[in-house]
Amino acid sequence: MAFYFRLCALVFAVLLSAASPLYLVQANACDFSLGNWVLDDSHYPLYDASRDCPFIGRGFNCLRNGRPDQDYLKYRWKPSGCDLPRRFDGVNFLERYKGKKIMFVGDSISNNMWQSLTCLLHNAVPESSYALSTPTKYLSVFTIPEFDVSIIWLKNGFLVDVVHDKEKGRIVKLDSIKSGYMWKGDVLIFNTYHWWTHLNESVTVQFQVGNETIKNMDPMEAYKIGLTTWSKWIDANIDPSMTKVLFQGIAASHFEGEGCLKETEPEEGAQPPYPGVEIVKNVLSSKGTSYVDCSHWCLAGAPDAWNEILYAVLLGL
Repeated sequence: MAFYFRLCALVFAVLLSAASPLYLVQANACDFSLGNWVLDDSHYPLYDASRDCPFIGRGFNCLRNGRPDQDYLKYRWKPSGCDLPRRFDGVNFLERYKGKKIMFVGDSISNNMWQSLTCLLHNAVPESSYALSTPTKYLSVFTIPEFDVSIIWLKNGFLVDVVHDKEKGRIVKLDSIKSGYMWKGDVLIFNTYHWWTHLNESVTVQFQVGNETIKNMDPMEAYKIGLTTWSKWIDANIDPSMTKVLFQGIAASHFEGEGCLKETEPEEGAQPPYPGVEIVKNVLSSKGTSYVDCSHWCLAGAPDAWNEILYAVLLGL
């Protein structure tokens, strides 16, 4: 089995926050999206997936699945104009977010990040009990009772509403969000992109705006409308004094060229614009500071770097 490791730097946006530490990061001009990957044998990997994370998903544990190279475990993201904390401090994270809920909402990229964060936190307090449950097929909940901290993943690839019609097939309602009542947490971290790119001729999908059904709509145009609907929902329904909202951004496709085969090192230099990135920037341009996002990778590995950035943003380091 081959595994993808084309490391890339994209954006996530801090959308809403009433907490001063996030603005401190912005005031210090710390743009985490600009930087490079450096090998760091002294601090990485941050955990051993097989030994330190007994609940890790099989698809993410690349060494156990036979990946021969191991340098990918040792890459650290180094921003150009500032420094991240030298090491993720899970105990500090748990103490600062005691009694809180952090929810990831999105597709398998969100799952990748959620799994990384659960491993990092469990590894920080290995003697503390934990619970992992799946109340529904769309909801996964990881808790550490000692700190009363919950890390939640809600599978929702479009964010806007999707209905299944026996005659028309799947209908993506671009201007409707009825599932938002499920988005509950002190921190909400959203992602949506890849499912939009999977909408092709082999799948019966129609888009709907109001009462109008559109059969042959450009998926990227639909994505822009759907993301705008989500953005407006956030503005109308989230109290920034109570909840921090972040958008993870976009990860590059896994299937360019030969796909993940023999990809073992980060790509260097500027990369061509990736479809969807400009849409995210334009829709969220008035909503806050942008940082780095890297994903859909092996664990331990690049997703841990994203959570190191999340740690720095949330704790204002």
